[in-house]
Amino acid sequence: MKINLTLPSARTLLLAAAALVVAGILAGGGWYWHATSQQRAMAAYAEAMTKAQPAQSPDATGETRAAAVRELEAVLTQYPSGRDAAQVAYLLGNLRFQSQQYPQARAAYELALAQGAPRTLRTLSRGGVAYTWEAEKNYPKGVEAFKFALEGLGPKDFYYEELLLGLGRTQELGGQKAEASATYRRAVSELPNSRRLDEIKARLAELGS
Repeated sequence: MKINLTLPSARTLLLAAAALVVAGILAGGGWYWHATSQQRAMAAYAEAMTKAQPAQSPDATGETRAAAVRELEAVLTQYPSGRDAAQVAYLLGNLRFQSQQYPQARAAYELALAQGAPRTLRTLSRGGVAYTWEAEKNYPKGVEAFKFALEGLGPKDFYYEELLLGLGRTQELGGQKAEASATYRRAVSELPNSRRLDEIKARLAELGS
């Protein structure tokens, strides 16, 4: 049997080539747009965080903090998913916390986590969530949040001591004395060189352990 193979015409080849060129231009344009958008976001984030620095001082006025909060919220609204969005959200959470706006602070810390914060910032943001629950005297949720913040961390990890003692303190405040004692004993065992060792032992003595 003879099979006839029909070769594509010159017109078809030219159209295909043109389509490839257009696809390449679109891909290049998309990359350029993404890169320039990221650059604009980074510049806007840097400017907002620089302006917010004075608001982090303990002596900052309420209006100074409020202005910084507005600045950070505006840049997150304009650029919600830039590379440093998590850092901006964490700073926003801290300013909200300083202003005793705990639900709003928690939302900002959770936004930092949702943005894929790197390890150190993730640990700080998880801790921030726990501190907001503790500040609101919602100790059961505070305990759970501290436990969540401690997941995957060990005695040599950054912020481990603060989070572990935060867990013990929140358990104690929430009336979970046995659990608090266990947490403080864990701290004594895992952090034998802690500068807060005397404080931890005093808490154990207070709890009768």
